[in-house]
Amino acid sequence: MAAHGEVKDIHRSDSTKTLLKNEALYEYMLNTMVYPREHECQRELRLITQQHTYGFMASPPDEGLLLSMLLKVMGARNTIEVGVFTGCSVLAAALAIPDDGRVVAIDVSREYFDIGLPVIQKAGVAHKVDFREGPALPILGKLLTDEGGEGKFDFAFVDADKGSYGEYHEQLLRLVRVGGVLAYDNTLYGGSVAMPDDTPLTEGDRKVRGFIVAFNAKIAGDKRVEAVQLPVADGITLCRRIV
Repeated sequence: MAAHGEVKDIHRSDSTKTLLKNEALYEYMLNTMVYPREHECQRELRLITQQHTYGFMASPPDEGLLLSMLLKVMGARNTIEVGVFTGCSVLAAALAIPDDGRVVAIDVSREYFDIGLPVIQKAGVAHKVDFREGPALPILGKLLTDEGGEGKFDFAFVDADKGSYGEYHEQLLRLVRVGGVLAYDNTLYGGSVAMPDDTPLTEGDRKVRGFIVAFNAKIAGDKRVEAVQLPVADGITLCRRIV
């Protein structure tokens, strides 16, 4: 809660997307481990995205570095992204996978993706990106029914409408191979998941908090995956498919 009783949005342009409450510590992490290893095109796209009205929606660079390392450790080749925005995480994935790899990037609109596309092209990885415009559920369904995608993907990253996370999970569990990983963003949602139910929140944040709490409970009880929840960025849950 802000001063004078004003309730502010959890995510906004004047705050960093991190659960660390010490800004100096976060800056230390960025300056020591993240920015020195950031690809020049990732830096360019990050700075472009920061100028956008909804720049706070982008995956922060520390999260991008984590996902990039995970893809490399896994030897991932084929990935799916649900929720693209300007393509910061898409670029991180495309840079991490082999030259013959593929990122199926899904978003309801390509308006914001087109902001980042010139930078992705400049990085020399646009040929790896298969952008699909439209609602994710039917596109994922088509990958399953029409394109023989069941078990063909190594990794999936979801940063989209939180109310659909559970439905995305069911389809992605079929698309991602056994041993593959599904990653879900914003699963600690500014720490709100641990706040009392009567905590002052905006109407929108209260709704999203409810979606995330329900999704976290679903994953906690899902015997088809091994899961770990990390306090990186806004909280990221990694699920390894085991059956």
